[in-house]
Amino acid sequence: MAQHFAGGASPFLIAGPCVVESDDVNLRVGEALAELGAKLGVHVIYKASYDKANRSRLKGARGPGPEHGLAALAKVRAATGLPILTDVHETGQVSAAAQVADVLQIPAFLCRQTDLLVAAGRAGRAVNVKKGQWMASEGMAGAVEKIRSGGAPEIAVTERGTFFGYGDLVVDMRNFARLRTVTERGTFFGYGDLVVDMRNFARLRSACGTPVVYDGTHAVQQPGRGPEGSSGGLRDFIPPLLYAAAAAGADGFFLETHPDPDRAPSDGPNMIPLDQLPGIVSVALDVWRQARGAAQTALKGQGGVAVRSDGQAAPLARAQARK
Repeated sequence: MAQHFAGGASPFLIAGPCVVESDDVNLRVGEALAELGAKLGVHVIYKASYDKANRSRLKGARGPGPEHGLAALAKVRAATGLPILTDVHETGQVSAAAQVADVLQIPAFLCRQTDLLVAAGRAGRAVNVKKGQWMASEGMAGAVEKIRSGGAPEIAVTERGTFFGYGDLVVDMRNFARLRTVTERGTFFGYGDLVVDMRNFARLRSACGTPVVYDGTHAVQQPGRGPEGSSGGLRDFIPPLLYAAAAAGADGFFLETHPDPDRAPSDGPNMIPLDQLPGIVSVALDVWRQARGAAQTALKGQGGVAVRSDGQAAPLARAQARK
């Protein structure tokens, strides 16, 4: 069985439209991604969801459903030769999805659903599980343990950002006892954006023992801030955050792309236009390789901080002593 998350000279790339669309769009994206992978020497996994079951609103675009969606994904696989990734939301979806997909993905909102995680692990496919927006990195070790118990041949964990609230101040009632003589005025947790802590790549790798993927699409999503309560997004911030993640140690990149994001049925504001994807990925690869090279050079130098094989920082003297 082919390996999809194996480390090498380049990170792997998970890319495609948010949701399964027409054969024309699906194949257009798939062919472009196959060409990109061949040109840049990157292992590309085509992604698209047949059902977006966690839309903000009842009337939000969900996709064609399992039967038609999986058939459409099978066409992409046959036409391009790319491996396929798609989401599963319920245990009853796992078997059918595994007949088509090479990689099963667990959405962030479902990363603690024991039965779903175990079922995905039993399907004989690689599994990518997204870190819940509310979870600490170390908490994902339990999700990985559940998938491993099912015997999954490969597991990756995806960092998609942490959500701290909706732009409001929050009063923690414990603070009156903790502060005593200081005035409590509330704590501000952000502006409705997701925040990516670049330390999480090392923390997730250490806690879970898996490759760690950076989701450059949903990290710039703004839940509930689009038209009629749909999700908004800050597309312009995808490249700089992606480059930062490449330098910070991500093993793979997750990027949604579309020929015309502004007309996409789902997540358009945080998707990369297809014609811009090669340039953005090319820069990210350069940053990734330079960061890896710098880390290796540091291991041979004197003083400072090195990057250990488990992804954690360590003083050079101790890192060299472990060699």
